[in-house]
Amino acid sequence: MPRSMRAPRAVSVGKIKVGEGFPLALIAGPCVIENEKTALEAAEKIALAAESARVPLIYKSSFEKDNRSSASAYRGPGRKKGLAILKQVKKKFGLPVLSDIHREEDVPEASDTLDVLQIPAFLCQQTSLILAAAKTGKPLNIKKGQFMAPESMASAVSKIRSVGNHDILLTERGTSFGYHRLVSDMRAVPIMRDLGCPVVFDAGHSVRYYGVPSDDPAGGERQFIPVLARAGIAAGADALFLECHPRPAQALCDAVTQYPVGELRGLLEQLTAIHRTVAGAASAADKRGGRH
Repeated sequence: MPRSMRAPRAVSVGKIKVGEGFPLALIAGPCVIENEKTALEAAEKIALAAESARVPLIYKSSFEKDNRSSASAYRGPGRKKGLAILKQVKKKFGLPVLSDIHREEDVPEASDTLDVLQIPAFLCQQTSLILAAAKTGKPLNIKKGQFMAPESMASAVSKIRSVGNHDILLTERGTSFGYHRLVSDMRAVPIMRDLGCPVVFDAGHSVRYYGVPSDDPAGGERQFIPVLARAGIAAGADALFLECHPRPAQALCDAVTQYPVGELRGLLEQLTAIHRTVAGAASAADKRGGRH
């Protein structure tokens, strides 16, 4: 089974450990915060599915989506209201929370609430934003840009480490293939793990058709999410990133590629079995290597 040649440093997110030697972790939630009711409903249902599959959960939902294709598209409730809703998720369910930040002025207020600060894919080279986030000391999840080679994420990693922050997750979310589609090169998982960071595999964004509205049925291929998720975990990913919604067709962002919460438990059970197999194979290989 493919694994990185270099075991990545485990990252602590609250009580959750993400990395070599720890269970498969899940980062999941609606793409964007719609309202408090939907956020709490999603958190409860996702947490139940994750608990049933014995998968530690980090709740994800964006207080702002700044890269929408239309000026009229829903972008979220904004920083203040969105963070207040995420605080309610933390308080009611005891879950660590993650959200995107887009600009340096987001950092102080966001870091007071979030357990993980996420740098969006299109901003993965923004030095000022990355350094501001890194200086908080909070774990960072850097999404690899569709335009980046996996080994080139070393630049983002070095920027974060330059200010003494070593709690870094790297997310693979596909690579541009022509104008609208992405492809998932599974070599990216071990390549980025060799940078010394746990790797997260984003199965939902990998099946979006960019440039097509997210509520258009032709805007993505949700049916391939399980296929790519299984492949990503088999390639050695330490966590799964999956945007989930109680009613995907009604979602205000990425409706076509959000995964139905009702189907989540079955998928997680498949993925944990794959993750245990990969970890067991890697452990056996390490022991064999130690004997020579």
